[in-house]
Amino acid sequence: MSMDPLPARARGLWEELASVPVSFASTGGVRVVVSPESRMCPSGWVGVVVLGNSAIVTAPGEDTAKTVRDALVKLPVGALAGAHSVRGVLPVARVLGPAALAYASDNGFRPVADCGPTVERVPAEHPDLRELENLAGADDSDEAGLNEITSPAFVIRERGRVVAAAGYRSWPSRTAHVSVLTAPAWQGRGLARATGSGAVAHALAAGLLPQWRARVPASRRVALALGFRELGAQLSVELA
Repeated sequence: MSMDPLPARARGLWEELASVPVSFASTGGVRVVVSPESRMCPSGWVGVVVLGNSAIVTAPGEDTAKTVRDALVKLPVGALAGAHSVRGVLPVARVLGPAALAYASDNGFRPVADCGPTVERVPAEHPDLRELENLAGADDSDEAGLNEITSPAFVIRERGRVVAAAGYRSWPSRTAHVSVLTAPAWQGRGLARATGSGAVAHALAAGLLPQWRARVPASRRVALALGFRELGAQLSVELA
């Protein structure tokens, strides 16, 4: 029986981002490793990624790794990326996430039909994208990370002004980390799906693995509408 390529590629990405030799256990469970240079989380934090029934966790030092290892064995794997459950067993100062991790394949992708909103392609550094970020506000702009994309941007205009945009940032393991941003007054109109469709199609045509990281239900719904499969979740924790 052939291995499902989507979970295998997702595991390969996060194993590389751990920055030390580690793999998701095929039999399930959690593996905690020391990795001061981990790219799964901010420097000095603990990074948790759950995919299916297994998880990998990076810690910045041996003492922290022992604390984390002893604490997380008390939790089922499915609870490892839950902020509330982790706070129950670890002295947590700050948390980023959890965020659902979803991935798209050529076979599963559901693009928006051409009869949808008109989507224009512009360079990643186009000044209209910075105007959109100002319009959207700091919180939404920081979450989207549109300023970090390395692909072209796919935008929708209203009276000449960009009100929605999407693109992706090139990540390791030939992954395309998708960013989508819609100005508040234009949310709920399908614009995120339309611009995201353009970005995902561009990534798949380049042979990349599109990744959608979502912390809010609306973003998760857009990803699912485009045919993404949720395979797990990510959490970053700073210990007190």
